[in-house]
Amino acid sequence: MPDWLSILPPLLAIVVAIWKKEVVLALALGIWMSESLIVGRTMTGVESAFVAIPESMGQGFIEMIDRLVSVFEDGGNTRVLLFCLLVGMLIELMQVSGGVTAFVKRMTQMGMADTQRRAGLLTMAIGVLVWMETSMSCLAAGMVGRPLFDRFKLSRARLAYVLDSTCAPVSVIILLNAWGGYILELLEKGEYGFEEPVNVVMSSIGFNFYAILTLGLVAYTAISGRTHGALRRVEAEESEAETPDEPSKALPDHVKGKAGHMLIPLVIMVALMVLFLMRTGSGSRSVLYSVTVATVIGVLLLIRDRVFTYREIIEHGYRGMGKLLPVVLLMLLAFAIGASCRELGTGSFVAGWVGSFLPLWLVAPLLFICAGIISFTTGTSWGTFAILIPVGMPLGAAFGLPPGFVLAAVLGGGVFGDHCSPISDTTLVASLASGCDHLEHVRTQLPYAMTAGLGTILLYMAMGLFL
Repeated sequence: MPDWLSILPPLLAIVVAIWKKEVVLALALGIWMSESLIVGRTMTGVESAFVAIPESMGQGFIEMIDRLVSVFEDGGNTRVLLFCLLVGMLIELMQVSGGVTAFVKRMTQMGMADTQRRAGLLTMAIGVLVWMETSMSCLAAGMVGRPLFDRFKLSRARLAYVLDSTCAPVSVIILLNAWGGYILELLEKGEYGFEEPVNVVMSSIGFNFYAILTLGLVAYTAISGRTHGALRRVEAEESEAETPDEPSKALPDHVKGKAGHMLIPLVIMVALMVLFLMRTGSGSRSVLYSVTVATVIGVLLLIRDRVFTYREIIEHGYRGMGKLLPVVLLMLLAFAIGASCRELGTGSFVAGWVGSFLPLWLVAPLLFICAGIISFTTGTSWGTFAILIPVGMPLGAAFGLPPGFVLAAVLGGGVFGDHCSPISDTTLVASLASGCDHLEHVRTQLPYAMTAGLGTILLYMAMGLFL
């Protein structure tokens, strides 16, 4: 089977998602094609394509089902999916108890969220401060940002952009989190001859131009209040529409919201996230453990203050989980297509194709572009790092480039591809946390990501001429 065929499944998923605006259908078709190609390359003794194609497609459909089941064999995947369901319950309880409404009211009274600009900056600040884990950062900032953006009639698409373009760039810059531990593990396993891999990771921060430019664009949007491209058109269409204030709408007449019903579980969740991350070294474990404890604490607070009965809490909890089931399904499919494309060799083909023509001054720009393409087509920045760091680090050493410079190009490209991809799990979480339609989020964020990406490529070209 020609290697170039490995690029077709993710491309099919992306084209169908954009064309039909049905992400579930797009991902399912992508997985089916990928599994059919995997089956097809192992078939022997088939004389005619008219026999081989139907047979491989039939077997590929069965393999697609097995691939979806195998997602749960990875503990990290299962923990992330459970985490999403529990977060749905926690968010619902915070909203219907009036905790989010009370917190927003207090922030407004303190003058920290009494204008559009301050509402945007506060949301961005929470995303920056909760830097330990990308999903946690998105969800924490989203819980605060949703009622604020609704109050000032700012679109959910703008909120999704602020969340997505703050949380992942911050995580890949600070690196005192699961991202940093994962990257260090990749560098240590690769045996590239670094005496102190941690120094390489730290030196990459200043060269991570994509993350820096992306955060700058978010700050510009929050401070100026201006939007551009598809996001501007969406905001113009929604400017006259009434956006429901979900927490207030769901608040029973007898309930007086307390900010503590949101703040206490949220602070506990973030604090335990740090402790569990230090203890386990696993991002998926730490987020699941911390949100579980935070949910239990939140339930106990509501029972203590007689906000809801136990039965009402269960009903609200199920309702919150139900709201996130579509996102859980999308993440399940995203995990499956990522694993299938890795087995098919999509990432290796893209890396080898781009790496076949590299003059010195184009090493970093093309590594950035290659990482972006891999991340875009597979929907995973971490998978991109695993594919491209073993390719990029020796390549950079052969050209005499600083390892931190090369590493930054790979890391930034992975995040860039995530921001552009409709099948990325981080993009899905941002859509979930903001309550924005997923494809609308991808479409409105794309011009900003492309702007930061183009600026990054130009900076890497300029740096390559002088290093």
